[in-house]
Amino acid sequence: MHEPPRLRVSAILHRGTQVLLVRHRKLDRDYWLLPGGGVEGGEELEQALRRELLEECDLGDIHPVGPIAVAETIAPPGSASRRHIVHLIFEATLPESIVHVASLDPAVGNHRLFELSELSDIDLRPPIQRFLSRWQPGDPFVPLGPLWSA
Repeated sequence: MHEPPRLRVSAILHRGTQVLLVRHRKLDRDYWLLPGGGVEGGEELEQALRRELLEECDLGDIHPVGPIAVAETIAPPGSASRRHIVHLIFEATLPESIVHVASLDPAVGNHRLFELSELSDIDLRPPIQRFLSRWQPGDPFVPLGPLWSA
């Protein structure tokens, strides 16, 4: 049986053809995420995203737009995981004035600006590389459906 769904907000923080990702480590395995995190009870989505961007990236002056996409991560039958996560994805421009990103969250191991062309070579959760490679600011809302990374 799966866990109750968790709601996660995140942001495509972009600068030109680059997007900022955060590195997490779990069970001796590194993977990358859009910056963001869980929504707390009674918290508005944009408020949760701003709190998470401050915690994970020390970015307090970001103006998110959206949500622009939604995806689900549901563990497949027979998997050791029981996760069910609903991802609400926003977007925001990463200002040129920001040259260093820090984290107040011990789960975050690193930050990096990736070129969109590099995304196919990384373990991104959820696996939205194809969406990111095609997405442009101002695109309409996109339901990405259920996605899972092994």
